[in-house]
Amino acid sequence: MTSEVDKDKAVTVVISAPKKMNANGNEKDKDRDRETITSSSSSSSNTNKGTTAGSTDGGQGTDTAAGTENCANAVQPPGSSSNSGTTTAKTSTAATSTTTTSSAAATSGSSGNKPGQGGQPTHAQATQASLNQDAPNILVYKKMEAIVERMQGEEGGVSVRTIKAFMSKVPSVFTGADLIAWIMKNLSIDDVNEALHLAHLLASHGYLFPIDDHQLTVKNDGTFYRFQTPYFWPSNCWEPENTDYAVYLCKRTMQNKTRLELADYEAENLAKLQKMFSRKWEFIFMQAEAQSKVDKKRDKLERKVLDSQERAFWDVHRPMPGCVNTTEVDIKKAYRRGASSLGSGSSGTAGNSNPVEQLTRQIKLLKLKLERRTIKISKVAESYTSYFEQYNEYDSFLNPPDQPNPWITDNTEMWDADRTAKDVSLKRVKRWGFSLRELLNDPVGREQFSKFLDKEFSGENLKFWESVQSMKAQPQSKVKEAAHAIYLEFLAPDAPCPVNVDSKSMELAREAVSSAAPPNRWCFDVAAAHVYHLMKSDSYSRYLRSDMYKEYLNGSKKKIKSIPNLFGVKR
Repeated sequence: MTSEVDKDKAVTVVISAPKKMNANGNEKDKDRDRETITSSSSSSSNTNKGTTAGSTDGGQGTDTAAGTENCANAVQPPGSSSNSGTTTAKTSTAATSTTTTSSAAATSGSSGNKPGQGGQPTHAQATQASLNQDAPNILVYKKMEAIVERMQGEEGGVSVRTIKAFMSKVPSVFTGADLIAWIMKNLSIDDVNEALHLAHLLASHGYLFPIDDHQLTVKNDGTFYRFQTPYFWPSNCWEPENTDYAVYLCKRTMQNKTRLELADYEAENLAKLQKMFSRKWEFIFMQAEAQSKVDKKRDKLERKVLDSQERAFWDVHRPMPGCVNTTEVDIKKAYRRGASSLGSGSSGTAGNSNPVEQLTRQIKLLKLKLERRTIKISKVAESYTSYFEQYNEYDSFLNPPDQPNPWITDNTEMWDADRTAKDVSLKRVKRWGFSLRELLNDPVGREQFSKFLDKEFSGENLKFWESVQSMKAQPQSKVKEAAHAIYLEFLAPDAPCPVNVDSKSMELAREAVSSAAPPNRWCFDVAAAHVYHLMKSDSYSRYLRSDMYKEYLNGSKKKIKSIPNLFGVKR
């Protein structure tokens, strides 16, 4: 019989020890794993004709049955499924190897090296270590892990203890208040909100988690939290597949315990996965059943800890709706590091190259972009040629005007003639047909277009656009007043001249006017751009086809004189 202190120590060993001991464990680990495989393969002996021949020579086991090979995948870590689509067991192998290794090290003092290799890492381990170093967020992970290791230190760390409740025990937990107090004391943080933010980042990345909630947040109260095992840290570049998640959820349904019941979103995910993997669901169920049998053989407190750690692992990689997924790769970081495929563990070696190699690679990419142009040079030349031919007759340098050129001389007679002439020249009217901008830049053209819009019952569009452009030229002291006036006249629910804008533009304008901060001179740019696009695509094309424009174009229409009103002001 072990005392309560011994049990607490055993649980602490399970939490703090790395979980990747299955690949370089001792003889006891292999015997226990072989027992797991044998017990799992017995359920599939009716469908697989092969048998399992286990040899104990040097602790090596030989699997000769196809069913045994399939069940052997049940002790692989998540993300390492075989080509046949088999799923994995995350905590089964990790907990088994950690517990047996710690006990073996205590009795025999073994160094933990793999037999026959003298402690040298295998090729797979070296490749995984290289991939971990090339992960886009590896520097951030290392900084967070350094803080977590300080928190787990025996001296000066966060107080981790076993809480005794009525007829039960809660092993290896700490409170949120203790965590915030430790952060403020040891990390020189004075603001409680800043300490809460740091703790929230650690929780959202899976380094610590609440023991009874799927939402990975930290509260400054008596809520219990637990540290995640290093085996499940994000620096190990976990990329679990949907089959892994299906095995985990299926295993949860086999255990009739309140703390392992599926949440609503997990039940929905399980139904979707069962429909997705309907052809191999029997095999997924077999793996979940084998893992469940292994879990039942563990100590009760150890099983509680491992179940919560596995649940937290999936809360990070398959978060509940509304939570942020911190495992997504930033496309900008992946591009800068030269990642060949996003979401995979294979990234480039840009992080290990010197600046000269990075610049050389960037030059090659730029040259490649020059060779693969998005538009042909012939099309570009054609566009420029048509533009210059269109504006050729309006260039005073290419076609000298009858009056003195105002760009060369100080004589502005040519410009004054257009403003004072009674007739609108044909050359000027033709320019209105180039674009809506040319029409609005001409005062006479804008006046005629405004009259056309009034006939079409859409004159408020041009008035709104003119008001927005006028507000941009106002001094800062008058911007707020002008913005409220524009909103009340054109955008308010009971506006006298409502404009036709989309709901998004209307919402942005409403927020700009109703917010506590004063509106700026660009608050209606989105709505003005929408109105301008409507005039350009609809009203302007109809104006060019109208009789009003054709009369000016044929020279039969004269420029309208300014008529004084009753008060003597010209309009």
